[in-house]
Amino acid sequence: GINAEYGMCILQHLVLVCAMVLLEATNVPAEPHELLPQNFPPLENDLIFRSLRGEKVERAPVWIMRQAGRYLPEFLEVRKTADFFTVCRTPVLAAQITLQPIVRFPLDAAIIFSDILVVPQALGMEVLMKEAKGPVFPNPLVSPADLSRIPETVDVHKELKYVFDAITLTRHRLKGKVPLFGFSGAPWTLMAYMIEGEGSKTWVKSKSWLYKHPQESHKLLKILSDVISDYLIAQADAGAQLLQVFDSWASELSPKAFDEFSLPHLSLIAERVKSKHPNVPLVIFAKGANYAIDKLCETKYDVIGLDWTIDPAEARNITKGRKALQGNLDPAVLYADKATMEKEVRQMFQSFSLGESGGKLSYICNLGHGLNPSHSPEAVGGFVDLVHSVSEELIKAK
Repeated sequence: GINAEYGMCILQHLVLVCAMVLLEATNVPAEPHELLPQNFPPLENDLIFRSLRGEKVERAPVWIMRQAGRYLPEFLEVRKTADFFTVCRTPVLAAQITLQPIVRFPLDAAIIFSDILVVPQALGMEVLMKEAKGPVFPNPLVSPADLSRIPETVDVHKELKYVFDAITLTRHRLKGKVPLFGFSGAPWTLMAYMIEGEGSKTWVKSKSWLYKHPQESHKLLKILSDVISDYLIAQADAGAQLLQVFDSWASELSPKAFDEFSLPHLSLIAERVKSKHPNVPLVIFAKGANYAIDKLCETKYDVIGLDWTIDPAEARNITKGRKALQGNLDPAVLYADKATMEKEVRQMFQSFSLGESGGKLSYICNLGHGLNPSHSPEAVGGFVDLVHSVSEELIKAK
């Protein structure tokens, strides 16, 4: 009745107040030692690493793409004080936001708060984040002649130092609670934004480059893959314990175009990162490119992220144990009631064969894409709790 609802409201308010108090403690200037990538606190939760190694685990590890974001009221409070890219470029604020979902939910990894478009910024392009519209490039690449504006090499340690400082600071402030992901956008996805100038339904400007200007397209993709490789290596140097590459617009490419313009550059990035950090797990999330799963198994990525448009059983049949998998619940499920959410989570786990795994998963639970601003923190918490309880139940039942 009314009393129960009132009690729940009070409880939710207290949880939020406690979270805000804890987070206030993280919004303090960095001590000098907190910007040195050494003497990190020992890791307390290594569930993701044990799962990826194929060791027996008690439940599925879980983190969520865009777990630090606009659905959290504490995130919006920080954003009142600074615009989006100022937050990205201010290590104390980036660390604070990275920690917000870790304070709230029993997640198994944090992911540094940043944006894939810091790489085009490092190449000298202006990027604005406009409310209700998203990223905008005031001066996109219109023709191949504009490539003269793009430097062929970039000192990532100078241009993207703020990201590395944020990673190092966050590692110290996590106090070993969970591991930390770093990430980058993929070459094709970044090229698409740099030419299109903003998000698009058709991506016709950028896709037409591939066919009208294939040589110049490869030149730009090579520049991007070189910068991304250096960027990811430096993130691992700074303390990132896992790395993910987001090819968010892979879905716009035909299998042939993906093979020609995305896959070789993705493969090169993985080879370069692994040559420097062989033990840092590397995840590739090529959204909508289910046709490429088999070929991605031939690269040096350790984990293939799945979106919600493929049955996990099909993905398992393609990968045949060559790679670990990550995913892949439809984010829309988090708008459902708890019973429906539980049913969907259970079906997903059954399709990943958690019940037959004996606890040896080679799997990370996630959504099939990022959280939306309209998701509720309660729904996210409910999802995380269900991942814990249902995966534990299925593993124990074996």
